[in-house]
Amino acid sequence: MGKICFLILFLSITLMFSASALAKEPYETDIIKTSADDLKITFIGHGTLMFTFGTKIIHVDPYTNVADFAKFPKADIVLITHEHRDHLDLKALELVRTEKTKVVLTEPCSKQVKNGIIMKNGDVQTVSGLKIEAIPAYNLIHKRDNGQPFHPKGVGNGYIITFGDKRVYVAGDTENIPEMKSLREIDCAFLPMNLPYTMTPEMVVDAATAFQPKILYPYHFGDTDTSNLMKLLQDRKGIEVRIRNMR
Repeated sequence: MGKICFLILFLSITLMFSASALAKEPYETDIIKTSADDLKITFIGHGTLMFTFGTKIIHVDPYTNVADFAKFPKADIVLITHEHRDHLDLKALELVRTEKTKVVLTEPCSKQVKNGIIMKNGDVQTVSGLKIEAIPAYNLIHKRDNGQPFHPKGVGNGYIITFGDKRVYVAGDTENIPEMKSLREIDCAFLPMNLPYTMTPEMVVDAATAFQPKILYPYHFGDTDTSNLMKLLQDRKGIEVRIRNMR
């Protein structure tokens, strides 16, 4: 009887620690070395990312369908790319926002979120010590049944955030537009492949070949087969493709 009780206790403790470890770090992470602090990237899911840079926490498009943001650290900066509900999630924003949080957003988003920092395409600002550039994000090819683009020009943003000596580009919902292909000196690029709303793997290859990011992360890819992107880029030199679990 004593041995059985001991075994049950042992298994209970083992399961408890295993569950604790999973709860602590259920998402994939990467570390990027910069000239200042290390940049930790947390791949949450959909179009949702979290950057940890020194003591700063930056949330990108937090979305409650992919995570419980009550369990995440509060944000110093939140970047909202556009007003669609899977990118502008008011509940998620409320969970990560404090009185000191800087919320960078587009003009349409500002109608729902008060006291944000409005950035239009082409704007550059320093927010909490980080340089942030607003890059256009829109469709050229993929459109709704009424002929309107899923993401019209001039409405949404992508963002380039400078962390030390590294420039990280989060494209938002967009295709391989001319403004993207003219970018230079991008260390990490997050490019979407959520069809039919953003890019095909071929569009991603076209864009990446043009602006040559050192590291390419496909993100917000839904059911798109990321192995196609790997095959298309396997012979391209200078671009490291990293596939991460974006749930």
